[in-house]
Amino acid sequence: MRRFLFVAVMCGAVSGAQAADMPFLRGSFTDGLSASNVNWGGGYIGGHASHGAADMDFTNSGQDLLAKLMNNLDLESEFSISRWPVHGKAHMQNSGFGGFIGYNWQWTEAVVAIELNYTHGNFFGANSGAQARSFQYPADYVSTVAISSSASMKVTDYGSLRVRGGYAIDNFLPYGFAGIAMGQANINRRADYAANYQYVGSAIPPLPNYSGGGSLTDNANSHFITGFAGGVGVDVMLYAGLFLRAEWEYLRFTSSVDTTINTVRAGLGYKF
Repeated sequence: MRRFLFVAVMCGAVSGAQAADMPFLRGSFTDGLSASNVNWGGGYIGGHASHGAADMDFTNSGQDLLAKLMNNLDLESEFSISRWPVHGKAHMQNSGFGGFIGYNWQWTEAVVAIELNYTHGNFFGANSGAQARSFQYPADYVSTVAISSSASMKVTDYGSLRVRGGYAIDNFLPYGFAGIAMGQANINRRADYAANYQYVGSAIPPLPNYSGGGSLTDNANSHFITGFAGGVGVDVMLYAGLFLRAEWEYLRFTSSVDTTINTVRAGLGYKF
C-alpha cells in the first residue's frame, strides 16, 4: 500500500512539472497571438492604381480678372460688379496610377512614418457664365453692364507629403495620415465686360452717351498648387517584406479654382 501511494505521488509530481513546461499553460501561446510578429520598421517603396472623383468650384474663378478690368469704372465701385455670381461647380471621375516611398519607425505595436505619395491622373473641369443688369446711375443716365467669365482646370499630377501613424496587429497595419497636398494643373481663365451709358435727361442738347468694354485672360499652365491631405488605409504583410495596401485619400487644393480630390487605391509595396 505504501509503495502504491509513493508511486502515485511521484507520477503526480512529474505530471505537474510537465504541465508547467507546456507553453500553452504558461500563457506564451496566447501572448504570441496578441503581440505583433512582423517588423514594420525600415524603408519601403511601392506602386498603386487609383480611382477617384474631383469637385472643382469655379464660383470665384473670374472675380480678380473682372476687378482688374473694371478697376476705374464707376459702376464697379458703386455696385461691386466683379462679385456677381456667374460660375458654378463641376464634378468628374477618373483613374490614375503612381507610387509611394517612405520610412517607418516602430515602437512595440506603434508605427510612425513619413511618406511621399504621387499619382498621375487626369481630372478636367470647365465652367462659364454671364450676367447683365441695368441701373438708374449716374444721374440722368440708364447704365447697362454685362459681364461674362469662363474657366477650365486640368489636374494631371498630384500627391502628398504625409506623416503616418499606425498600430501593428500581427501582419496588419491600419493607419491614418495627414500632410501637405501638392499638384500640377493647367488653369485657363477669361473675363469680359461691356458697359453702356444711355442719357435719359432733359438737357438740350442732350448729354452724350458712353460705352466701353474689355477682356482679360490668364493662362497658368503647369501651375503648382498646394493644399492639405488626409486619409486612412491598411497595409497587409504577405511575405518577407512584400505587402498589400488599400487606402482612401482626401486632397484639398486652394487656388483660383478650389478643388477637392477623393481617391481610393490599391497598391503593392516592399519593405526593406
